[in-house]
Amino acid sequence: MGIERQSYGWIVKSDELTAPEHTVDTAIYDAVRTAVIRLIRSREIRPDSYAAPVFFAVNGVDNKYRARELAAALHAALYGDLGPLSDAVPGTSA
Repeated sequence: MGIERQSYGWIVKSDELTAPEHTVDTAIYDAVRTAVIRLIRSREIRPDSYAAPVFFAVNGVDNKYRARELAAALHAALYGDLGPLSDAVPGTSA
């Protein structure tokens, strides 16, 4: 999990390939994917963001604080706690 600054905003990334012993449950993946879609549709993030089964990238977050919030929520979700994701992206089921 990490964030980085780019010319067009902040990126939140998670790469599950670096932790092959960690698997993401289908329900968790679906919730993260739904959150990414909601953020794209609300135009909070760029449409080139994606949620793949082993790699997530949220592109174009406006500021560092929101990027950190989304990173923390995504991290919690990947370990089974959907509450922070639901708080960070209303309408995402928890």
